[in-house]
Amino acid sequence: MGIDPGLTRCGLGVVEGSVGRPLTMVDVSVVRTPADLDLSRRLLRLEEALDEAVRTHRPEVMAVERVFSQHNVSTVMGTAQASGIAMLVAARHGLDVRLHTPSEVKAAVTGSGRADKAQVTLMVSRLLRLAQAPKPADAADALALAICQIWRGAAHDRLAAAVAAQKERTAR
Repeated sequence: MGIDPGLTRCGLGVVEGSVGRPLTMVDVSVVRTPADLDLSRRLLRLEEALDEAVRTHRPEVMAVERVFSQHNVSTVMGTAQASGIAMLVAARHGLDVRLHTPSEVKAAVTGSGRADKAQVTLMVSRLLRLAQAPKPADAADALALAICQIWRGAAHDRLAAAVAAQKERTAR
């Protein structure tokens, strides 16, 4: 499951597949909360929607876009709050959380860490063999996060296991 965190629009994408095999989109949606609603209520709505998605799809892992500094502090705060809600829901369900930077996701999906949103959407559509591009961009970004996790997550997990095994051997 990929989560493109946002307080106004939070993308949620579920993809099945493995390295070297075709990928399949299971679900994609965008959770919206109105800007005029109290912050605590917005966060609650986001939590309820993400919790329902995890209960419905039972993902193996949750990939969340890593929050990065932006010029607009209020935007980054909302993104960070939404990200925290996603990680809380994952922890409640015993899911591992993997954080991926926007450039890492772009590179995984398009081959370039500097790809624009249109390129990401195009490649997500091709990789998932979709008749129509997912909209809005938050939906495509969530699917891109899920794809990134499928392709890069296994390699990351193998590397982490090798490092842990080496530390264990060294400690003996």
